[in-house]
Amino acid sequence: MIAAIKPAGSNTRGLLAYLYGPGRHDEHLDPHLVAGFAMLGMPDPGRDQDVTLTQLARHLDEPVDLRNSEFGKPVIDHVWHCPVRAAPEDRDLSDVEWGEIAQRIVHAAGIAPAGDDLGCRWIAVRHADDHIHILATTVRDDGRRPKLHDSGVRVGDECRKIEKDYGLRQLKKGDRTAAQRPTQAEMHKAERLGWEQTSRAWLQNRIRAAIPHARSVEELLAYLEADDILVKPRRGPSGDLLGYAVGRPGDVNKAGEQIYHPGGKIAPDLTLPKLKARLETTAPEEHPTARRNHPTTPWHQATDALDMLHADMADTTHAQAHITALGDLLEATAQKAPTHLQAELHSASQAFARAQRSQTRADHQAAHALRTAARDIAGATTGPDGSALAALTAALVWATVLAARWHDAKGHAHQADAARQVIQHLQAAADTALAPTLTELETRHPKQETRHTLANDVRTAVPEHADRILTDPAWPALATVLADAEASGHQPHQLLKEAAARRELGSAHSPARALITRIQHTSRNPAPNLRAEAARLRSTALAPYGHQGRAPQHVAAPTPPAAQRRRQR
Repeated sequence: MIAAIKPAGSNTRGLLAYLYGPGRHDEHLDPHLVAGFAMLGMPDPGRDQDVTLTQLARHLDEPVDLRNSEFGKPVIDHVWHCPVRAAPEDRDLSDVEWGEIAQRIVHAAGIAPAGDDLGCRWIAVRHADDHIHILATTVRDDGRRPKLHDSGVRVGDECRKIEKDYGLRQLKKGDRTAAQRPTQAEMHKAERLGWEQTSRAWLQNRIRAAIPHARSVEELLAYLEADDILVKPRRGPSGDLLGYAVGRPGDVNKAGEQIYHPGGKIAPDLTLPKLKARLETTAPEEHPTARRNHPTTPWHQATDALDMLHADMADTTHAQAHITALGDLLEATAQKAPTHLQAELHSASQAFARAQRSQTRADHQAAHALRTAARDIAGATTGPDGSALAALTAALVWATVLAARWHDAKGHAHQADAARQVIQHLQAAADTALAPTLTELETRHPKQETRHTLANDVRTAVPEHADRILTDPAWPALATVLADAEASGHQPHQLLKEAAARRELGSAHSPARALITRIQHTSRNPAPNLRAEAARLRSTALAPYGHQGRAPQHVAAPTPPAAQRRRQR
């Protein structure tokens, strides 16, 4: 059950006209009162044709008019409006039940506490099976104003109790980190103008798309302006940025004036202070030759950064920082990925926006490496090759699994649910990214005796997962990867141990596929010369005997053929 308290209004009669009217799409059927501050003698235009909306409005506004006449200063925004809606799968509630629910809502909000005969005047109007509208005037009968601070939190808590008491769908408790829901006016405006999204949703997507490209808020605003977003900065006398608002081209009010939305009204994590903390971190000192000594692409750098997450998730502030930066990396990856993957990755990025936000403070400096990787990908001029993309998408799946587990452990129900939704999109993208590689590998899988030897490597290196790996449909492709790596001078046994240690395999839906991406990522650098020479000599010397006579993995140099034959006897 959702109770959405609307912004305060000042026209009681106007709201009543909407509640008792036909609705914007003739959806208001049989509007009538189900509860009120004093049902006895309450005028109900839905049941008494002689009662007018004006009479009912005056009845509700009496305390307001009395206070205005006594103080000589009119009360503004005195109309409190709260629609209360059941879930689509919930049973139909009776008028009596809706009346009881309305009384509990106004009590929780502080509009009309139970047993307080001098509370605010209110009514609950039902004009559909699945919801009611509560209207109240926020001047009590004793002339005082009600205490409505945090009323939304209290009402939300009461809704969770109502769901249990009436056997309705149980939602999770709110934590004030969700973006504001679009208003009816915003949705109708978007429909009228042919927009797929409301202005605030559209602006949120544009801001999140710009974040990976910026190193400061000033850069972010400049990027938005270059993307034809209307930016309205607020600066102090010194020129320092004190706030900002953004507007969608063509979004104007009745007077034809451009409408601007402050960042905090678009999403809780897009306020100026939060953006500054997120973007304006300092880079740790790096040796000038660091990247030259370890040449790699932004895609590989991102995968390496993700592999380090599990070691830093124990610190709460670090974990929240990494999860926030993970959202930036998802967005950057979606922008630069091949076209056939962009739909799933964009869906993942948008869904992860909810998982990024929690009430936990973040030490954004801790996630500098991950954010740098996101920025490098966003600025890349070329896309990734197939293996790099497969490795990164697989690492993103694992990182999102970590985020979901962390949110679960911290009791962040909404964020954990969002992360689990993201996993589905990312897994689909990861499977698609790896498909061409699997197809190519399966066309040239090694001989049976080689696969038998490599299977022994699997049982020795990762015994706890060996059965799942060897029965995985992708095992022949993994065997090909191991054989290729061995031909390049790597030891399959060691590669398997390293790949399994990068991230746990228990949660992988296909452990063989997970190992393929990790091993291809791990073995992309040339093997040491000694190891390569050993592999070459072993390949030449043992050719008549096949791979089943390969030297033990702990021996660096090749085993002489004579000794090998003695063991075979």
